Amino acid sequence: MATELFPQHPEREIVCIRTVDATREKAFSAWSNPDHLKNWWGPAGFTNTFKEFDFRVGGKWDFIMHSPVKGNFVNSCEFTHIVYPELIAWKRYSQPWFRVVATFEPVSPERTKIVFRQIFDTPEACNKIKPFVTDKNEEVFDRLENELLKINAVS
Repeated sequence: MATELFPQHPEREIVCIRTVDATREKAFSAWSNPDHLKNWWGPAGFTNTFKEFDFRVGGKWDFIMHSPVKGNFVNSCEFTHIVYPELIAWKRYSQPWFRVVATFEPVSPERTKIVFRQIFDTPEACNKIKPFVTDKNEEVFDRLENELLKINAVS
């Protein structure tokens, strides 16, 4: 489904993939429940202040990412596609501009493959941030895995 809705353009995408120890439903919940998402979204050391999180197609996600070193980053997004528990997509209205598609694929009953695609309008826009974003996205996935440990511990 994700490939049909969001054709792949390798020259203008940053793609990170991680298989996590969680059911697809729990992994999806970590991305769709703001009480979980605020705990792990962003690179190591970042915190978040969510101003609005309206998880529905057309809903807004407005938040500030607080860097321990470089200040605050205002983010404004709109959810464009949601298919429980398979896919979440949004468009950023703050710079840098790009679309996000996150898919959740069951690998086994207790493991899920997450594919996180950042899709830019041009290869130049993608290449401008790709050198440092790829490593930061891995930090984000590390934090997600820590949150999933907490989610798994309570259920």
